[in-house]
Amino acid sequence: MQYTKTIFLKNNEECLLRNAVGADAEEIHDLFNLTHAQTDFLCTYPDENLFDTSQEQKILTEKISSGNEIELCAVVNGHIVGTAGMKPVGKKDKVKHRAEFGISIEKSCWGLGIGRALLASCIACARKAGYSQLELNVVAENERAISLYESAGFVEYGRNPRGFRSRTAGFQEVLSMRLELETDPRW
Repeated sequence: MQYTKTIFLKNNEECLLRNAVGADAEEIHDLFNLTHAQTDFLCTYPDENLFDTSQEQKILTEKISSGNEIELCAVVNGHIVGTAGMKPVGKKDKVKHRAEFGISIEKSCWGLGIGRALLASCIACARKAGYSQLELNVVAENERAISLYESAGFVEYGRNPRGFRSRTAGFQEVLSMRLELETDPRW
């Protein structure tokens, strides 16, 4: 699935939203490690990164030709500062209508509108791919993210009080949220 869009951030800087491609693998890998060190709200720590640069390159190359998943990056001043993606929950008939969403943004770029733009782009791509539901998990203490998701129409459908076990904060409650994508009111 192909995607490209240029936006202007709250600080009036230009931001290019585009597919992350194989040539971005090293920068994406480094950004993953950076963003996962900057907050305790993401699912993994940098030392748990299971992919090396060559594996990342292969994954990104495969996603370019996929019709039902995408990995986007946000580029500001020639540097990737955020990523977001959506992929199928599974391939079986009972779950192939569902996609899951994930996002991470370099902390120095929080509050500029990059998260909102990446989220909107992934929602548009999920609709284009034919999904009827987009899902995500978010730490209950991450009020900024929850507010963003709610403003896009996501609703909470469950909580796991011991969803994450932080190395520094102990157990973290994780909210499950979903967005219904179908426009047919009968669904």
